[in-house]
Amino acid sequence: MAAWVILVDSLKDFSNADTPHKVMTVREYLVRPKLFTGINPHILNFSRSYGYQGSGYYASLLAEARQHRVLPNVETMIDLSSKTMYRHSLPELEDRLNQCLRKMTDGGQEVSRILVCLGQVQDKALEPFSRLLFDWYRTPILEVSVEQGSWSKIRRIRSLPISDLTDHERAFMIGSLEKYTDRPWRAPKQRATMKYALAVLSDPKEELPPSSISSLKYMSKVAARHGVELVPIGKGDLDRLAQFDGLFIRETTNIDNHTYRFARRAVQEGMPVIDDPVSMIRCTNKVYLTELLEANGIPMPKTVILSSLKEAEGLEEKLGSPVVLKIPDGSFSRGVFKVTGDEAIRAKVKEMLEDSDIILAQEYCPTEFDWRIGVLDGEPLFSVQYLMAKKHWQIVRHEDGKKSVEGSFRTVSLAETPPAVVENAVRAARLIGDGFYGVDLKMIGDRVVVIEINDNPNLDHGCEDSAEKDAVWDQLIRWYVRRLENR
Repeated sequence: MAAWVILVDSLKDFSNADTPHKVMTVREYLVRPKLFTGINPHILNFSRSYGYQGSGYYASLLAEARQHRVLPNVETMIDLSSKTMYRHSLPELEDRLNQCLRKMTDGGQEVSRILVCLGQVQDKALEPFSRLLFDWYRTPILEVSVEQGSWSKIRRIRSLPISDLTDHERAFMIGSLEKYTDRPWRAPKQRATMKYALAVLSDPKEELPPSSISSLKYMSKVAARHGVELVPIGKGDLDRLAQFDGLFIRETTNIDNHTYRFARRAVQEGMPVIDDPVSMIRCTNKVYLTELLEANGIPMPKTVILSSLKEAEGLEEKLGSPVVLKIPDGSFSRGVFKVTGDEAIRAKVKEMLEDSDIILAQEYCPTEFDWRIGVLDGEPLFSVQYLMAKKHWQIVRHEDGKKSVEGSFRTVSLAETPPAVVENAVRAARLIGDGFYGVDLKMIGDRVVVIEINDNPNLDHGCEDSAEKDAVWDQLIRWYVRRLENR
């Protein structure tokens, strides 16, 4: 029998008296990563809120890093965050809903609100709809608001806190939990596939794009040799995406903007995509990466995860001085601060915790450059050294009101790159998936540490491809071609 663990913000929401399964607070789960060592539990996250970077969000994110099966996962949380994100599922859901409503025995019955608990619904006539909804959005408690008419429409889908349930609804939820935990875990169905051609999502106005427009034009020439046409698209072209056979995202990714929506839509259409949404979620958050790397024995700088000001005490004793503080989802050296002294550290930690429930403190590892190893489909693609910006300790220097300044680079062939650097980069990237990743590492003497894994790495003609030449672009196009031929 699988071990089921129920996470709540407060034991007042749901207690051990209500279920035979273990109930614990989200806070306890976050701060005790080794609590389930040797056990692979199923986690049901009943947090009151799944807001981005909140404690409920982090509970599911870290559950995935700990290889615990969790419901809901962070993809579902993001999908339900706004109607814009789940709009693509409404046609199928509304069609099933209206089929159910037409078959209901009481033709005059109006349904304005549907409560779905772990895929189950109180009115048996609505079960086909509730099962489909749960297949789309695996969330413990869902509330659907319906606009009645000759064709009933879904006005809103949202996750509902257990604390908002009436006594009757709470009893139904507990019964649904008992039934659900007797069932084997199953993955959601895969969505249908569609057409052929490679769309490249880019923004010519982006200050620090992962690939320049000239590099994408060069890639287009290489792709033509493989019989693949590259078509540039922009953020307003989501409704056109199904016309293409694959998607290559060349804008800086963020799960809060259109890049994530494009990636999700591509997966739903059965299209090969770089970067896929799972890789975005995993790579975007440094807290997830920290636990993932540590759990798999990948060397990294000494790191402490902070969720309160009290935990900032004695950081310099643990990590050395200065201390590097990071927000979980920074990119291009943003949201990373080097701080010295207890008072300054406490002040910065307090400021950063106002924006994120969790931040990272890390040992300072000064080097002249960072290694960047490109990894595609679990194999090394290129090697480059990114030098620190002039008179700065990071690769990119950001100053308010001024244009960002980047350091220079040195491209190195994979054959000449230290084997430990390549080996650790590949091991780290394979933990994320089979897409395209840029693994940043530092080498201090004989010590090699992984700094982070990027889901949206830079790839420019004349830089990352200088040593391996067109082999870099050829392998990238072949990645798509193999998946298209297999499909």
